[in-house]
Amino acid sequence: MFNIVLVAPEIPANTGNIGRTCVVTGSRLHLVEPLGFSLDEKSLHRAGLGYWENLNVTVHESWDAFLTAAGPDARLHLLTKKARRTYVEARYQDGDYLVFGCESVGLTEELLAAHAPCCERIPMLPDVASLDNAQSWGAPAQKDDHAALLAQDVCGNFVNPEDYRISALNLSNAAAIVLYEALRQTGFKGM
Repeated sequence: MFNIVLVAPEIPANTGNIGRTCVVTGSRLHLVEPLGFSLDEKSLHRAGLGYWENLNVTVHESWDAFLTAAGPDARLHLLTKKARRTYVEARYQDGDYLVFGCESVGLTEELLAAHAPCCERIPMLPDVASLDNAQSWGAPAQKDDHAALLAQDVCGNFVNPEDYRISALNLSNAAAIVLYEALRQTGFKGM
């Protein structure tokens, strides 16, 4: 069984999509606080997450709390755009932890530096279409407005509204891509 770890996820829809993927693959979901949304019953019901009770999910109060729970021998795979090695070059084993950062900024530099040998990336081509229409996404929000951090291009990639560079795939797509490669490598039934 694989473990998907979301560090400070901000968008409930991404977490919901990843949760569904975990349910259908028998994977565990770990959420590392702070969360950008509520997990109370009313919020889950409103978001249509009826499968949530079937999800093996654990909420950790911090990265350190997660590491303690995972144990000293946990095999981590930190997904970042800043790695040299790609996710397909990694070798996955049952029980591995696939770690993803928050949608707006990814994993912190400090975290990446502390686990540098565990960092992997998903190769991507430049998204010319989204760069061409960057002006149509609307005016950048105020500096103090959290919405500025969550601007998206037409493909769901999160961008810096000041310079319109693509940061990554959206979180749920990235998690699915890496999880299915891990499942393929370990002989998941039906692959």
